[in-house]
Amino acid sequence: MASSVVTSFQPRSAFLGDRNVFKVSATPSAQVGYSRKTIQCKESRIGKQPIAVPTNVTIALEGQDLKVKGPLGELALTYPREVELIKEDAGFLRVKKTVETRRANQMHGLFRTLTDNMVVGVSKGFEKKLILVGVGYRATVEGKELVLNLGFSHPVKMQIPESLKVKVEENTRITVSGYDKSEIGQFAATVRKWRPPEPYKGKGVKYSDEIVRRKEGKAGKKK
Repeated sequence: MASSVVTSFQPRSAFLGDRNVFKVSATPSAQVGYSRKTIQCKESRIGKQPIAVPTNVTIALEGQDLKVKGPLGELALTYPREVELIKEDAGFLRVKKTVETRRANQMHGLFRTLTDNMVVGVSKGFEKKLILVGVGYRATVEGKELVLNLGFSHPVKMQIPESLKVKVEENTRITVSGYDKSEIGQFAATVRKWRPPEPYKGKGVKYSDEIVRRKEGKAGKKK
């Protein structure tokens, strides 16, 4: 049972000259105990799914380095120490965790998706479509350059990477295709960055499946 301690405080009154005594009772608090629990990381639902490898794709695995070669191209990826890639006899790939940590759980799903994108990319490929919305906005392909007219005082010229193919239809529809999904997304995002769609009239460069949230313009002054 905790004991009580009484302390006295005697301030001097400036007017009466006497001492007022205040007694404060302090009871020491009991020590609080705590227990440490081990949190078990759940296995990623995406990471545990197998990756099917087509017959026209070649897999080369050396330690943590992976090389994937297909009819469209070749890609390479290095895995972190938290995960490893296992090649099964049935023509499947599986990404496994080597340690049970939160970072390993994050890397599990991420590198499973990256590996699947590599296999699909070199065998089937990916594409990203953009649309130019605006009066006078148009795009053309001149050799290895994509030329954009987006309302600036000069046309915008962008160098097309060697691994990508860019096609323009009706002067306003751009299709970026290739086998590296990340490079396709980066190039398409760079094109869109020159003139992002504005919310009032929707003018700009947008993805074909993008929904632009529109805003109502300012109303005129009421008479």
